[in-house]
Amino acid sequence: MRYLSHTPDDIKEMLEAVGVKSVEELFSSIPAGVRRDSEIDIEPRSEWRLSRDFEEMAGGLTAAGPAVSFAGAGSYSHCVPAHIPYLASRSEFLTSYTPYQPEISQGTLQAIFEFQTMTAGLLGMEIANASMYDGASSLAEAVLMAIRTKKKPKVAVSRLNHPHYLQVLKTYLRPTAFEVVELEALPDGRTDYGATPDDVSALVVQSPNFLGCIEDLASAAETAHSKGALLVTSFTEAMAWGLLKNPGGQGADIVSGEGKSFGIPHSFGGPGVGMLACKKDFVRTIPGRLVGETIDKNGERSFVLTLAAREQHIRREKAVSNICTNSGHNALIAAIYMSTAGKEGLREIAQQNHDRAVYLKNGLEEAGFRPLFDSPFFNEFAMTAPAGFEKRHEALLARGFLAGLKLDLFPEYNDPRYKDAYLFCATEAHTRGVLDEFFAILKEVA
Repeated sequence: MRYLSHTPDDIKEMLEAVGVKSVEELFSSIPAGVRRDSEIDIEPRSEWRLSRDFEEMAGGLTAAGPAVSFAGAGSYSHCVPAHIPYLASRSEFLTSYTPYQPEISQGTLQAIFEFQTMTAGLLGMEIANASMYDGASSLAEAVLMAIRTKKKPKVAVSRLNHPHYLQVLKTYLRPTAFEVVELEALPDGRTDYGATPDDVSALVVQSPNFLGCIEDLASAAETAHSKGALLVTSFTEAMAWGLLKNPGGQGADIVSGEGKSFGIPHSFGGPGVGMLACKKDFVRTIPGRLVGETIDKNGERSFVLTLAAREQHIRREKAVSNICTNSGHNALIAAIYMSTAGKEGLREIAQQNHDRAVYLKNGLEEAGFRPLFDSPFFNEFAMTAPAGFEKRHEALLARGFLAGLKLDLFPEYNDPRYKDAYLFCATEAHTRGVLDEFFAILKEVA
């Protein structure tokens, strides 16, 4: 609701209606000794500042106070503007049911159409669907798209894709004759594209990768295309594309990833929303549904379900996937976030992410941490901790700070190269004050 202040004429009219001459007379029953006559000094605050103040007040009711996490690894802390859950919870939107009947579903269809349009623009692609369950299933479906297109039962996959995404991909492919060739990491924390075999349908690369390094997607595209393969890219942090050059602009053929950063709260790990986009040439192989724009019989702009390559439809044997529903409501939330932030807003938020991450990294270096790689990063990076940090990590946790995620928690990184290595992340939700407090406590527990 908008706040519209009363004009002097409004106030005069209301006072006359109740039979008093001034606003002060309305409070004449309150004893003068308990009345405040001076102005109240209230500092204007942003939505984020107010939210932090309330969180600090609530945190004061507990022993440890509010927890701050510097762990990313596929799920990132971002500010969610209050208007997003409000709009998304309106009754006309609060459903994930597929809009089969356009005559009664124009609002939902338009929202999905807008999600597709903004996703395609963000990723630099021509087509985007709406939508996949999450980033992991989106990557698996993207790989199947490439195999259907190139008809070669082998794919080259970077080991620097998120380990959970790789597990889902392998689960998808386990009942098939398809083969996954894993590409190792180079000393700079990026993928060794040169090891890509000649007989593959796709080269699959995540950027920024699991260790936070930004991959050279243009080189990856050149390698893939020289071998007659498609470049399939993945991402876990959609916010990165507010600042980095998009995958489509670097030669990607199919782009998949997780859109949870766009207004969807953590909710103890889920749910998310999978983004999947591709070149127009591959539109017949993309799973899920596509909403298109058309003209109705009255000449009015309208929206319809254009393509839905699902197993429930008429020719099931021709279906490209068994995806039978979608993250429709989360796609709506992401659409609201992207549309209200806009291009400049996304860029500004993304820049804040990078700046806060740089500030965190510099502070950790002063505390004795060493960067694991010197490759460029967005809002996540790997550091080798000083001796004895494991006990300090527990002490920091007791003080309300999760100081990074130990890499060897993932079996794929239980390797001498990653001994005592931690993955750290900072976003716009980590204020300079919070970071400085963390650095101070980090010194205290040394």
